Amino acid sequence: MQTANVNLPITVTMRHEQVTDSLREHAVKKIEGLHLDYPRIIEAKVILDVQKHRHIAEIILFCANHITIEAQTEGKDMYAALDETIEKIARRMRKHKTRLLKQHRPHRNESIRHLEERIFGQEALDHPEDATLDPTPLVIHPENYPIKTMFKEDAIMQLELSERPFVLFKNSRHGTLSIVYRRKDGEYAALTLAD
Repeated sequence: MQTANVNLPITVTMRHEQVTDSLREHAVKKIEGLHLDYPRIIEAKVILDVQKHRHIAEIILFCANHITIEAQTEGKDMYAALDETIEKIARRMRKHKTRLLKQHRPHRNESIRHLEERIFGQEALDHPEDATLDPTPLVIHPENYPIKTMFKEDAIMQLELSERPFVLFKNSRHGTLSIVYRRKDGEYAALTLAD
């Protein structure tokens, strides 16, 4: 899981005044520090407004899967308004992730706990002497896994959004079968399977 946004395009604009470098750096640092589990941020816009004694901070995040998250806060101090707006944005991002996880949660009937138990005798393990007969394979838990054609970046995104340990896909660039998986240290690794 990525812990900081890398090369994220962040636009900071201020109405009715000039934005200071320290205020711009504060806004950029806060947005780059947002937790990146889901949804993945593509672009961020910060709009600051000063009206008499009111300081208004508005943040708009354009995320993957056409998700737009925005929040606005009014305060006496611009830094405090920015911090409160970032907290609102983080809460809304967590809500999106929770909704996604609830949609993909398996129903109780589909759980592995409800599979039928079968017991086979010794004759099921022995291979017949006649070589023309092939043993029938035993399917323990059937699962369909669609193989989609996508880029490696899209496969990593799909891995971030699911609870699967890996994503099997056909690489759009090379046309080969590939696997992306999460390593024990939290980073991602990709393998290309031989044809």
